[in-house]
Amino acid sequence: MSHRSRPRKARTRRRRLPLRYLLPSLLLVVVMVMLMLRGYVHSEILADHRIRPEAATGHVPEKILDGGPVIDTRGGRPSSRSLGRHHLVLTFDDGPDPEWTPQVLDVLKKHHAHAVFFVTGTMTSRHPDLVRRMVAEGHEVGLHTFNHPDLSYQSTGRIDRELSQSQLALEGAAGVRTSLFRPPYSSFADAMDDRSWPVTEYIGSRGYITVVNDTDSEDWKRPGVDEIVRRATPHGGKGAIVLMHDSGGNRAQTVAALDRFLPALQRDGYRFENLTEALGMPGAHTPVSGRELWKGRAWVYAVQASEHITGVMVAGLAVIGVLVMARFGLMLLLSALHARRVRRRGFSWGPPVTEPVSVLVPAYNEAKCIENTVRSLMASEHPVEVIVVDDGSTDGTARLVENLRLPDVRVVRQHNAGKPAALNRGLANARYDLVVMMDGDTVFEPATVRELVQPFGDPRVGAVAGNAKVGNRDSLIGAWQHIEYVMGFNLDRRMYDILRCMPTIPGAVGAFRRPALERIGGMSDDTLAEDTDVTMALHRDGWRVVYAEKARAWTEAPESVQQLWSQRYRWSYGTMQAIWKHRRAVVERGPSGRFGRVGLPLVSLFMVLAPLLAPLIDVFLLYGVVFGPTRKTVAAWLGVLALQAVCAAYAFRLDKERMTHLVSLPLQQILYRQLMYVVLLQSWITALTGGRLRWQKLRRTGALGSAPGGAPGLPRQRTASVTRDDRRPVA
Repeated sequence: MSHRSRPRKARTRRRRLPLRYLLPSLLLVVVMVMLMLRGYVHSEILADHRIRPEAATGHVPEKILDGGPVIDTRGGRPSSRSLGRHHLVLTFDDGPDPEWTPQVLDVLKKHHAHAVFFVTGTMTSRHPDLVRRMVAEGHEVGLHTFNHPDLSYQSTGRIDRELSQSQLALEGAAGVRTSLFRPPYSSFADAMDDRSWPVTEYIGSRGYITVVNDTDSEDWKRPGVDEIVRRATPHGGKGAIVLMHDSGGNRAQTVAALDRFLPALQRDGYRFENLTEALGMPGAHTPVSGRELWKGRAWVYAVQASEHITGVMVAGLAVIGVLVMARFGLMLLLSALHARRVRRRGFSWGPPVTEPVSVLVPAYNEAKCIENTVRSLMASEHPVEVIVVDDGSTDGTARLVENLRLPDVRVVRQHNAGKPAALNRGLANARYDLVVMMDGDTVFEPATVRELVQPFGDPRVGAVAGNAKVGNRDSLIGAWQHIEYVMGFNLDRRMYDILRCMPTIPGAVGAFRRPALERIGGMSDDTLAEDTDVTMALHRDGWRVVYAEKARAWTEAPESVQQLWSQRYRWSYGTMQAIWKHRRAVVERGPSGRFGRVGLPLVSLFMVLAPLLAPLIDVFLLYGVVFGPTRKTVAAWLGVLALQAVCAAYAFRLDKERMTHLVSLPLQQILYRQLMYVVLLQSWITALTGGRLRWQKLRRTGALGSAPGGAPGLPRQRTASVTRDDRRPVA
């Protein structure tokens, strides 16, 4: 028993979460935490903007209502104090603000005056350098809560959090704690009521002195500089605590009024001191060190990181917005030009191409599909020879083809060496100079080969991309891929054809000049996207690569999320490999340089960067729906979706496809795009970490018997080996 359990334990120890899964998960967690933190410090999450109306004053002590603006309830013995004559304490609420607080500090420094800044925890966390400057220049700092709620609505637990988080931010910003507190929405001492008084008592039990005011400048109303000065000025030389604001809107009038107010009252004998100086009390600040200091700094660093990260995300959202609009605009414009060019009466690529064609079919364990593939080629309207290259199949693929005993069909066997090697082997055995390549799970229409080779009437054309279509579109995941093929691939190919930088000849349906392939060394196994690699190599060698919209091929798309993941992971990683392999084209001259400076940037932007950033639209959609302006957020997202729907409908119209499949477009944008994003992110991580990705064989069902609609003499059928278990629904 113990002997058997040892290998199982060893296998268990070896099972570790791969880095390519761990990093996306960690990245997602970090992004969510940063967004939530930013929302919290911007008062978008857990903010409470309710304001309590005035209440009765029956439970407020008379000595508080008739007393001064400094209220001390510490020790359970309420008392209040006022300032002496010609003592004036300026107080500023709601800051610090990156635009107005520095100007206020400059005016105070200019006139050698001190003040008390009642800061919020949110603004302190976001602008710690300003709080640090306040303390360094001798001003006092007090708390004004963290999120600025009306505390009369809040529980004692929420009040404690408002105080402790504000102190945490202050400790991280300036390395001090404070004993001064001003409640949000407070006024004069005689405005204390039965709702706010219990809060004041509780604040005192936590060790704070509550500070209200004697005169209110009402600068938040922006009544004008003269009016602000008039309202802030005490009468008859009385001492006063003056309320002003250094945040919460445009404070230009406050700054101008302060510059006039300070010298005027200094000439009248007023001294502008800190509150504790004016009252002869111990200083309000207590330095912190050790663990408390580092906790505060860690909080401030985390908030700063969230600000920077979300700033980058917003910039990325702007970039993706520009890219999406540019791509859609280019696709609509250039696709229309392409369709108009190739569909005009009398258009031709040159003399009709009637010479025979060699069709190469690389096959590895394609027993369920290969017979349908070969039979579809035998119904071709163009003369063909078919070469099936069996790449070490173990399921009898070669034997099935040989048993068909069809004319002009040959089987070439080789040990398993991969698709590029199989195609090169087929190329070496081909009789003709025009070569068509297709996958072993694909079926052609009778006219496909003929339409595919007509562009070779132009001697400058070295390769032709056909119109690949999803045959098994009856499931939801198949319908999503159908939309992607029609809109994302074929509409793109029309655009790239006009720009003369087609990035990929699809493996399912493509044609090549044999001499062009031989000049670039044939099919390469340097990347996992040999079709993209060879297409880029042809561009760099000076050949034109074009798109033949009528050369339709029907392929079997993956029918499960796991299979789709494997396929797109290989495509994404292979595309990155191909871009990196041909990077020197950017600095070269001639055709290679043109492709490098036009094709490579477009492919990198639209096929690598844009899909990687696209989920930001959905991230901000979710955030905006939950925490932000819901209507505006949903309207913006629906606008983007409408633009995509227009492009998709136009692509379906060009391809003469039924519009009914577009019903699933919104769901595709929500779910399918996220899957593609994770796949692309995983490809990036694999590339950056130096990982290697092997060729992966997709599981075929053989469900595609012939081209949809049926070809003459080619009955729609399925091989006998296909069972119900072969077509599992998507989990």
